[in-house]
Amino acid sequence: MSEAGRSAGVEAHRLVALADAHDQRAAAARDAAARWLIAHRTERQVAGTLAPLSACGFTFLHDRGWPGARRGSRAQIDHVLVGPGGVFIVDTKGWRDVTVAGGRLFRGQADVTDDLAGLADVGVGTEAVLAELGLAPGEVRVVVVLAGSAMEAVALSSLGGLVVVGERRASAFINGFGRRLTERQQHAVLGAVMAHFPPLGEEAVPLDLSVPDPVIEEPALLTVDEVADTFLAGMLAAPIEEWMAFLHPDQAKLVRRSFSGPARIRGAAGTGKTVVGLHRAAYLARGTTGRVIVTTYVRTLPDVLSTLLQRLAPEVADRVEFTGIHQFAMRVLRERGHRVELKLPEATQAFNRAWAVVGRTGPLGAIDANSKYWQDELLKVIKGRGLTSFEQYADLARSGRRRRLGVDQRREVWRLYLQYEQNLRAAGVVDFEDVILHAEASLRERPLEGISAVVIDEAQDLSCVMLRMLHALVGDRPDGLTLIGDGQQTIYTGGYSLSEAGISVAGRGVVMSTNYRNTREIASFAAQIVEGDEFVDIEGGPGRADAALAVPRTGPSPVLSSFSSHAAHDAALVAHVRTLAASGVDAGDIGVLTATNRDAQALANALRVAGFGVVELTTYSGSTAPLVKVGTIKRAKGLEFKHVLLGRVVGELLAPAVEGLDDGARERREIERRELYVGMTRARDGLWVGSIHNYGR
Repeated sequence: MSEAGRSAGVEAHRLVALADAHDQRAAAARDAAARWLIAHRTERQVAGTLAPLSACGFTFLHDRGWPGARRGSRAQIDHVLVGPGGVFIVDTKGWRDVTVAGGRLFRGQADVTDDLAGLADVGVGTEAVLAELGLAPGEVRVVVVLAGSAMEAVALSSLGGLVVVGERRASAFINGFGRRLTERQQHAVLGAVMAHFPPLGEEAVPLDLSVPDPVIEEPALLTVDEVADTFLAGMLAAPIEEWMAFLHPDQAKLVRRSFSGPARIRGAAGTGKTVVGLHRAAYLARGTTGRVIVTTYVRTLPDVLSTLLQRLAPEVADRVEFTGIHQFAMRVLRERGHRVELKLPEATQAFNRAWAVVGRTGPLGAIDANSKYWQDELLKVIKGRGLTSFEQYADLARSGRRRRLGVDQRREVWRLYLQYEQNLRAAGVVDFEDVILHAEASLRERPLEGISAVVIDEAQDLSCVMLRMLHALVGDRPDGLTLIGDGQQTIYTGGYSLSEAGISVAGRGVVMSTNYRNTREIASFAAQIVEGDEFVDIEGGPGRADAALAVPRTGPSPVLSSFSSHAAHDAALVAHVRTLAASGVDAGDIGVLTATNRDAQALANALRVAGFGVVELTTYSGSTAPLVKVGTIKRAKGLEFKHVLLGRVVGELLAPAVEGLDDGARERREIERRELYVGMTRARDGLWVGSIHNYGR
């Protein structure tokens, strides 16, 4: 064959290969075009389905650029909605045969969960950007809408709560969050969202029209009933308090902050610690697949927080457990078949018998005849630390107890303790401290599985053993343990340090410094009550109050009234409640607080006789109702009210510190004054204090 013939053959083969390559690229282009057409029609279809939300106050941003994508990228977010219910990042899918199991998404037999991971990351990034404005992380939601589907909304725990919902349910789902942002907040958020999600370029994208339209099921237009359901969903969702959706930017960023181990958030009363803790619990639940436990010493607060979370973040409410510390311990023991007889009257009798035999006429009675001091020593110092031998107690620092005890005096305390324990065993009962000790031992032997994080509110009130027990649930894992509290609000005896509980928060402590709750007048009035008092902080050493650096709000000065009898006091308190109601204050915004259950019951009865509806804090669960809330200050820890009436206050506690008190009496006085401080700082706008001279003394 001639040279020319060979050249022609080579050229022919080259051109055939080139033609094949063009055919392959053309086929790929046609496939891509078909997919883009399906996506285009799906997006357009879903946009039409979501259109009724415009009438509900939502603003639509269609076809926005993927945040952070390189210039020229075609990666897009189908729809971003900003409205009363928050921010919704919407992606549409034409997928069929979709199921959700175990927090994973399946398309037929294929697990496609990870295909949505990038979208979930966009939600996380958007949370960070909007936190700079103060938008709570939970108000940014990522939603995948399945075109043509009527599937109910399902959250994927493995993707931080990303929600998958059918097209026909999507509008009602989005509007079902109700009014969470004001119009002003919506405008601020919309501006940030528009900057975060840039518009896509408008350059034309050539399509091969030889590709036939893809076949997808075109659903009928939304029915009148379905459109009505969208509007009804918004009407049925009660507006939530502004602080649930919009925080101070510092608070919003703290909610999202990651810590490499146990962390502590502290600050003066009114700085929003409990609010941050609630949002943080929801945030941690979205980012994990296990349970988040929120606990505290007093039982009222978990019930209230649980009710609030149902409104704040219903999508994760089933994975956040709110529980009192003793309730949690009892549940652990019960589920593990460990029966304990917790009977407080019998336990009290066991102590009284021990005091009669060992204490009253012995050296302890001579030091302090008030048996309550010694009962606290047994329960809070010895059992609260889990001491098992006299040697441990003999050289214990006894943080938080002013009275010094020598070795011989401690031997007498230990004798009292052994007699008390013997009496408990003889009666076949345990006390609250035993419940914690048994639960801690059980968890140490067999850890509880499925717990991702623990958030402790009012952490300063817990005993050393309580903290050890909770720490054992999560150890030192990142973001596992969050301690929230304020040493200034310690109202129980028996201080200790975190190091005794085997916990270190070194480098992971945050101090909140702005009082958002109280007015300056209330904050200043309350601060005078505890000025100069000492307390022991759980991070070790004498506590120093974390004074708020800023108190932005102002209001009327607190009212302090003094009375010589219960009758005169109670009549004045009822009159003040009536004055507040006449001025337009909702009864549900009024809290009447006392130091004792006896006084709380008496004032509740006085208000009922006067015609006011009352809910006692022992049964209060956070539900909104026009009822005056009445209870002890201890029950009110972590709560707040627009107006607080502190009733039947012992007059001497409001006077300057008295010189010459022995260490035990001084310790009691400081605790009582700190309790008053806690009660006063529950008030947002108004504070009334009614004292009775020589009452209880």
